Amino acid sequence: MDDLTKAHCVPCEGGVPKMTPSEIEEYRKKIQPDWEVVHNQKLKREFRFNDFKESMAFVNKVADIANANEHHPDIYIFYSIVRLELWTHAIGGLFKNDFILAAKIERLLK
Repeated sequence: MDDLTKAHCVPCEGGVPKMTPSEIEEYRKKIQPDWEVVHNQKLKREFRFNDFKESMAFVNKVADIANANEHHPDIYIFYSIVRLELWTHAIGGLFKNDFILAAKIERLLK
């Protein structure tokens, strides 16, 4: 099985097909089951922390990973809960980059 944490996101400016349901399922097995696949278009996960300060520290670490990989999640902050949504905006669906970023974000929790 590929170690997605060692991969790097590749720029996607559109013009490539989004992942098929079978491709999504294949990559889904490479990340933690806490990530929800929404309508075969997005990955979504909520992270819970003790307080706002811990939430923001996590968000800042996610931002560093996202910038390094040039692939940025949608981030929603609700005091001690952070919800991340990953999808490739240029193609309106999921691409390998989304799973790479999910794997790298998971590494923050270990």
